[in-house]
Amino acid sequence: MSKRDNLNLPNALTVLRLIAVPFCAYALFKNGGDDSTWRIIAWCGFFLVGLTDFFDGRLARSRNTITSFGTFLDPVADKVAIGTAMIGLSIQHRLWWVVTIAILVREIGVTILRVAVIRGGVIPASKGGKLKAMMQGFGVGFYILPLPHLLNLPRDLFMGATVAITLTTGFDYFKKALTRAG
Repeated sequence: MSKRDNLNLPNALTVLRLIAVPFCAYALFKNGGDDSTWRIIAWCGFFLVGLTDFFDGRLARSRNTITSFGTFLDPVADKVAIGTAMIGLSIQHRLWWVVTIAILVREIGVTILRVAVIRGGVIPASKGGKLKAMMQGFGVGFYILPLPHLLNLPRDLFMGATVAITLTTGFDYFKKALTRAG
């Protein structure tokens, strides 16, 4: 596959997602992170980043423009976006560090595993993995938005379920990789 084959709309959306993340982080931290307007702007930015993830995959499949570059970079861009938001929220003491660390360790571990087993073919994202990504996006979004305090408990319970699904799907991914390797 030539470099020219990598020049397509789905891959451009993935690269755009990576370029947009620093702007989202800037909005998250603007005015010390306490400005409701900037938190809403940050939420909108991260939402649009997540939305491009939805569209780049659909476009790549519908146009038959799936590339090795996109297959590798797409999940990396997802992890950069969610990781940036989570670390930013933890720095601001809005999200517990234990949640951020648990999710990022899983995400980094799966990424390393993907690279290790890529010669045997990519392990496709499961329905659980797609649910995990959606829940992480919504869960983190609930921490970015300036919501009323009465929503803290539902938000925290949702994040607890997100962590459980994240870890469960991570274990499943490792099990599939070990089965494939063995």
